[in-house]
Amino acid sequence: MSRLAEYRKLEQQIAQHAAQLESFKHDPALQREIEFETRLKALLEGYGKRLSDVISLLEPNKASVKGKASEPVRGSRRPRQVKTYRNPLTGEIVESKGGNNKLLGAWKAQFGHEEVESWVTPA
Repeated sequence: MSRLAEYRKLEQQIAQHAAQLESFKHDPALQREIEFETRLKALLEGYGKRLSDVISLLEPNKASVKGKASEPVRGSRRPRQVKTYRNPLTGEIVESKGGNNKLLGAWKAQFGHEEVESWVTPA
């Protein structure tokens, strides 16, 4: 793309964004939100409080505004069950909760996933 074409494209995008901004300026819903924000900031400043103080007052169990995540809930998933694989050719036994085992991965590469899954012994 030539520099002139790129310039004109950017100029066109700026004109579109300017029109979009102008339509936002005359939106009554936006005006109400701006007024609410202004009044809220003034009220907080008048009492010497911060937004995080208000949030902790209204929702004490939530994380703070600064982005600290609340602790994840533990125990919501059931734990993985241990699968026992027995290689019928060599008699080797592997216990694994997932497929991230080196020997199990080697078997799956050599014999195929379905074949190795057929080696699972009942618990």
